[in-house]
Amino acid sequence: MSFKDPLDLDLAQSVSADRYHHELKSLQKELVKAALRMYKKKASVVLAFEGKDAAGKGGAIRRLTSPIPPMLYRVIPIAAPEPFEKKHHYLWRFWRQLPPAGRMAIFDRSWYGRVLVERVEGFATEEEWSRAYQEINSMELNLHRSGIKVAKFWLHIDQKEQEARFEARALSPLKQWKFTEEDVRNRDKWPQYEEAVREMLIKTHHDYAPWHLIEANDKRFARIKVLRTVLSLLNEI
Repeated sequence: MSFKDPLDLDLAQSVSADRYHHELKSLQKELVKAALRMYKKKASVVLAFEGKDAAGKGGAIRRLTSPIPPMLYRVIPIAAPEPFEKKHHYLWRFWRQLPPAGRMAIFDRSWYGRVLVERVEGFATEEEWSRAYQEINSMELNLHRSGIKVAKFWLHIDQKEQEARFEARALSPLKQWKFTEEDVRNRDKWPQYEEAVREMLIKTHHDYAPWHLIEANDKRFARIKVLRTVLSLLNEI
C-alpha cells in the first residue's frame, strides 16, 4: 500500500468476460478445498468489506461464498445500529458476531463505519472517531493473538463510475430499491469521504490485519482479485 496516497489506484484494469468466467470457476473450486481445510484445522477467519456505495461489495461477496458449504461461513450485513445496540460500546455488536472455530465471518460493512459514515455525517464526535483508530487496532490485534485471521477489503471506484451505477439502479425495476436518498447525500460529500478513507487506510493497515485495495471500476476484475486474495489467505492456514 502506498502511504503517500493509498487511493492512487489504476482503475482502468479490467478482465474480459471469457477470462472472467474461466478464472471464476477455477478459483471457486479451489476456495471450496481451502474452506474445508480451514474447517478441519479449526481455524477462524474474519473478512471485512468496505467501499463506497455501489462499489460492488455484495456482488464480490456472493461470488466468494456461492461455492462454499453454507455451514462454513456467515455473511453479516451491517446497517445503522439498533436501539439496544446503542446501549453498548460501538464494537460490541461486532464482537458478538465473531466466528467459532472452523468458520468464517464475512462483514458487509463493518466497525469501520465509525471512522467513515459516522465521522462524515456527524453521528460520532471528533473525539469519538479519532479515538476509534486505536480501539479498532487493539480489537484486531486481539483477534490476531487469539488465532483469528483478519483481512479487510476496500473496493474502490471513481465518482464517474459511481454515477453510472446509480443511474443504472434508478432505471432498473429490479435494482431501484438499492438507490436511496442516503446514496444521494453521500455522493454530495465525496471529498469528505475520500479524506476519511485515506486516513482509515493509513492508520489501520497492519500485518496482523491488512487492508487489500481492490480496483473495482470493472466488477469482473474486482471479483477475481477478491477471490484470489481470500484463497491466498486460506492457503496460509
